[in-house]
Amino acid sequence: MRFWMFNECAYHYHLSISLDSATSPMSLGVAAIPPNTLSLALSYTHASTLLSLPPINNPRTPGRRNLVLLSHSNNLDYFNSHQQVIVPGIMETNVLVPEINRTLYSDIEPFNTGFLKVSDIHTIYYEQSGNPDGHPVVFLHGGPGGGTSPSNRKFFDPNFYRIILFDQRGAGKSTPHACLEENTTWDLIEDIEILRAHLKVPEWQVFGGSWGSTLALAYSVSHPDKVTGMVLRGIFMLRKKEIDWFYEGGAAAIFPDAWEPFRDHIPESERGCFVDAYNKRLNSNDKETQYAAARAWTKWEMMTAHLLPNEGTIKRGDNDEFCLAFARIENHYFVNKGFFPSDSFLLDNVEKIKHINTVIVQGRYDVCCPIMSAWDLHKAWPEADFRVVPNAGHSANEPGISAELVAATEKLKHIIKEGSP
Repeated sequence: MRFWMFNECAYHYHLSISLDSATSPMSLGVAAIPPNTLSLALSYTHASTLLSLPPINNPRTPGRRNLVLLSHSNNLDYFNSHQQVIVPGIMETNVLVPEINRTLYSDIEPFNTGFLKVSDIHTIYYEQSGNPDGHPVVFLHGGPGGGTSPSNRKFFDPNFYRIILFDQRGAGKSTPHACLEENTTWDLIEDIEILRAHLKVPEWQVFGGSWGSTLALAYSVSHPDKVTGMVLRGIFMLRKKEIDWFYEGGAAAIFPDAWEPFRDHIPESERGCFVDAYNKRLNSNDKETQYAAARAWTKWEMMTAHLLPNEGTIKRGDNDEFCLAFARIENHYFVNKGFFPSDSFLLDNVEKIKHINTVIVQGRYDVCCPIMSAWDLHKAWPEADFRVVPNAGHSANEPGISAELVAATEKLKHIIKEGSP
């Protein structure tokens, strides 16, 4: 295994060493690192500024020490992803931290694709890539209505994971396109189970961002015995305050230039509720009325998805077919409050999934799904590994976010390999 070695007085001075069977961390005079521990990117923070914590014994490997991920700024059990992690009680020595990949994997092609009929109306597209005999992971895309893309495969080690992507009802390559009939959260959860059975997967890791985090939480609450771990990004729990923030004027305070075209598409007399006003137009009998509303709805989200404007993302708002599915399905779910029985349904059911190894990744300046939701989830679920990326917005494609997502799948990979709790 390779390790990065750094001195407590060093600023980015690294020595890469290899440990063979004859060499152990203890023989080098440093503390051993438990196998389920994650290392973080080294920062320019001097070690003396970092928080030192009392040692915590690893129940699986007595005598070893865990790394504890804590914010040195306010003593809470989360951390900003630029911070350094240290071994508690080892401030005066060199420290070995296991190296972990934080870089997106290379492009790969699926080894299997198909279409699966999940109801009398709907057929979903699915694909598999990576290792056919690897640990299964299912990717839940955002929106709802966003569909998958080839780049979604790159968060996972293709030698370890059997990577399963699918387009939810009405999205991407699934048919019928942009269809709202029999399209609810509970239908999607049933589809996930149908797909799992079809692929003969006994249990799998779940990965979801934005709406994908909503669906991942709802699926895991419904089928906690089928989930081996979760990676959640840009937490969205479809509560009224989250919808109101983004679609009823809150986020306009940060992106007024992007908000005005979205606002101006609706006459002043109907601006009491933009979600309802758009629902009327997205379900119009006139196709051009639908497309015009879909473009305005989608461009608003695409223009706010990154900390810094991303032209490639913004241009997705020019694709009428993408916009129609994205806007119609999103709006349909939002008007129906996610089809949840209560506004706090997901938070109220966190107890059912606290045993699942989970990493939560959140951009500090996420405007689409502001950090208040990730924070609420963190407070209800402090056992989950909570990572705040200080220089990122919403998109999974922002460098800081993608690095943390890859690191999260690597962490879960190592836990699976070691058979750790």
